[in-house]
Amino acid sequence: MAKILKSVGVMLIALLVFDAIWISAFMQGLYEREIGDSLRSEPNLIAALVFYLGYPVAAYILAVKPALSAQSWRTALLNGAVLGATAYGTFAVTNLAVLQEWSTTLTVVDTVWGCCVTAATVALGYRLAR
Repeated sequence: MAKILKSVGVMLIALLVFDAIWISAFMQGLYEREIGDSLRSEPNLIAALVFYLGYPVAAYILAVKPALSAQSWRTALLNGAVLGATAYGTFAVTNLAVLQEWSTTLTVVDTVWGCCVTAATVALGYRLAR
């Protein structure tokens, strides 16, 4: 159980750090240009907390655990990439479907980012769980 908690905890921290860097360094300007006035002046921290606490647990169950069973870091990377593309892609494609300000560019960028960040986070979680 300690290995699981350590793995999930490190994935949580890694995801927070990766996303904070990504959003502040690369995406903030794009979000401002693309969706402008729809952005909150301050993020909804409760909503963020729900995501950042739940997502690493889901990533462990859906990606790390099967990779441990297969004893394969490649499985961890692939499962993480699929999970990330699905989760972030669902968010982005839904926004594209219902928000006037949301663009195809944001959809593609967010989906690719989700694929990459989740693959990296899961690979780290897999490494720690081994």
